[in-house]
Amino acid sequence: MSNVVIIGAGASGLMMAALASERGCSVTVVEKNEKAGKKLYITGKGRCNLTNAGDRDSIMESIVTNGRFLYSSFNSFGNYDVMDFFESRGVKLKVERGMRVFPESDKASDIIRCLEKTCAKFNVKFIYGVRATEILTEQIENEKRDSGAAVKRKAPERRAVGVKLDNGGIIPCDCLAVATGGLSYPSTGSTGDGYGLARALGHKVTKCFPSLVSVRIEEPFCAEMAGLTLKNVRVEVSRNGQELYTGFGEMLFTHTGVSGPLILSCTAKAGIACEGALLKLDLKPAVDGGELESRLLREIKEDPNKQLKSVIRRMLPAAMVPAFLYKAAIDGTKKAVFVTKEERQRIIQVLKGFDMHITGLGGYNEAVVTKGGIEVKEINPATMESRLCEGVFFIGEVLDLDALTGGYNLQIAWSTAAAAAMAVSAR
Repeated sequence: MSNVVIIGAGASGLMMAALASERGCSVTVVEKNEKAGKKLYITGKGRCNLTNAGDRDSIMESIVTNGRFLYSSFNSFGNYDVMDFFESRGVKLKVERGMRVFPESDKASDIIRCLEKTCAKFNVKFIYGVRATEILTEQIENEKRDSGAAVKRKAPERRAVGVKLDNGGIIPCDCLAVATGGLSYPSTGSTGDGYGLARALGHKVTKCFPSLVSVRIEEPFCAEMAGLTLKNVRVEVSRNGQELYTGFGEMLFTHTGVSGPLILSCTAKAGIACEGALLKLDLKPAVDGGELESRLLREIKEDPNKQLKSVIRRMLPAAMVPAFLYKAAIDGTKKAVFVTKEERQRIIQVLKGFDMHITGLGGYNEAVVTKGGIEVKEINPATMESRLCEGVFFIGEVLDLDALTGGYNLQIAWSTAAAAAMAVSAR
């Protein structure tokens, strides 16, 4: 029976603790917060979008970074395995738009409670309010072929024997898992502790920055439209004519810029390249310029003495009209009948290309996940074990893995946790 220590009681840490203890391991979880699942509790605005019920291909296509690394762990513990895990333990689930899976109660606390009950049933020990400061290792001398590797790799020269805590305590172990999360929502305890532990073992940590986050916009009119949601629009983000992202769907204005599903996906796919880029909105993607001009002429003909801003309100949300007229450089108080052909062309141009300038990404305090993390080339994809130090496993957001919204990021946590749990229980 393996003696396992897990650093972090978030989604991946709790799942690994539950599965490893079920399989006979003696498990101790070290958590610097005063309770488990602090970040999981706020996931999906407190509803917990725990996975996605789509097919395997759609899920893999939604993994933005290092998706191929997940094939093995996902095949062993995929989205339907996750759903079965919770449903077989009494948590009723439901599937909503976009195949997103939620607890029927809409309470993330039900997911946390389920994991905690499973851990309690199999005597998992939790130590709260302490932080792991060092992974303790010892020298080993052996040479072996890495599991599943096509070529012979250099065998690890060290193995884990314990973990040192900030209170001076030491917990000995046979295996150790780092499940500390990334840098997003630091108020929940995700402050990058795992990166330091990994670097101390010689692991590379790729550059990290916020993902699935809003973007800041240079133009001040966004604040005037804060709270306005636009549906069925097309977004194109480019720099110097080079397209970085294009998508169709829903977005919203904030006091500092724009957010919503389209923008979150943009930051996931384009990343830090969004900074300094041009964001262009097609407000009427279903119709071309000619059709729009015909509609505009009909609107003007119906009410020729109306002010132009009243005519535009029939085509756009009222909150957007002042900014729209500013972009089109037209006086909204002039009578519609006096709008010139040139002004009509400017109206069409802005309807099809309302542009804004991105100055930067929102911070980690609002980012759903962290892009970047521990280099996955240094991790065995079948087991999540370090290739540099035997007996050390990395799971969840601490790895250089991230996905779009829709339950995919939690699926990464569950799948990597299960792979590590199966590996430690087989020792």
